[in-house]
Amino acid sequence: MLSDKDDPCHRIEHIDSSTSPVISAIMFGAGIFGNVAALVILDIRRRRENKMNGNRRRALFHVLIIALVVTDLTGTCLVSPLVQLSYSKNTTLVGFTPESRSVCSYFGLSMTFFSLATMSLLFTMALERCLAIGYPYLYSRYVTRKCAYFIIPTVFFLSALFCLLPFTGFGKYVQYCPGTWCFIDMNPEHKKDRVYANLYATVMLVLVLAIVACNLFVVYQLFRMYQRRRRNGSVVAPTRSKSERRALSMAEEVEHLILLVFMTIIFIICTMPLVIRVYMNSFERRKESHQADLVALRFISINSIIDPWVFIFFSPSVMHFCLASVSDRVRTSCSIDSSFWS
Repeated sequence: MLSDKDDPCHRIEHIDSSTSPVISAIMFGAGIFGNVAALVILDIRRRRENKMNGNRRRALFHVLIIALVVTDLTGTCLVSPLVQLSYSKNTTLVGFTPESRSVCSYFGLSMTFFSLATMSLLFTMALERCLAIGYPYLYSRYVTRKCAYFIIPTVFFLSALFCLLPFTGFGKYVQYCPGTWCFIDMNPEHKKDRVYANLYATVMLVLVLAIVACNLFVVYQLFRMYQRRRRNGSVVAPTRSKSERRALSMAEEVEHLILLVFMTIIFIICTMPLVIRVYMNSFERRKESHQADLVALRFISINSIIDPWVFIFFSPSVMHFCLASVSDRVRTSCSIDSSFWS
């Protein structure tokens, strides 16, 4: 295993001229556009819900999604421009401040913070759905929109606290090839740094497992609700009866669940390569693999780019519009067929 002094990727100050900034520029543009579009859709939805006197449950979920999208957008704006600046000046992140390496430390701290914060916010969303479906009485009584204004700052505070540990000597941020990435040292030489890297990987893994468990619990509860509705055999009245409102509520829960499931799948795909990489380096004393490190870092950074697009395509309002359009077309086709045969 190479030490920080021996590994050239950790200390190079100029970018290889053969590397291209095109991929990074495309990722930056897609991340900005996707997150801004998601915020516009959320604002339109909020205005519509205000006109319809949306309930408290949807308001809480709305706040959590806004926090997630804003976090992704902030992370993209604070990190990606440094990559483009490095390419334009042909200088690595370490090369900007070779003495203190402050730019590299800032980049590594930002990458770590936003990966932890976004995963924690997704867990909060999954837990919120879990409580709303599994324990509706306690949820309606104790969980309000104000809870989000306490939970979100707490998530940010704990994530920031964890990311500041390397500045106390517990853990280390290092540069990765081609010199436009800085992150936690995934193949550290010292024991404390290895413990910190494993702690980060374990926290991410626990969050992933907790999110999956919450989503499975929601699926189970929705299936029980569906079975109860079928047994009761509720009849839909011309006006919205209690059973119809319950059916509509269940449909909304299914839409929220589909959104959470797809976002969870994306988070798992983007996070697990880095988690596996850290564990492999920890339990198998192997040489640095800069290509594998770069792949893992790109996966975790692409999450904030894909995440808003998942929301755009799988948000309840978009899904409802698509289903309504398909239903209208089927209905029109059936009416044309019936008129033809008559």
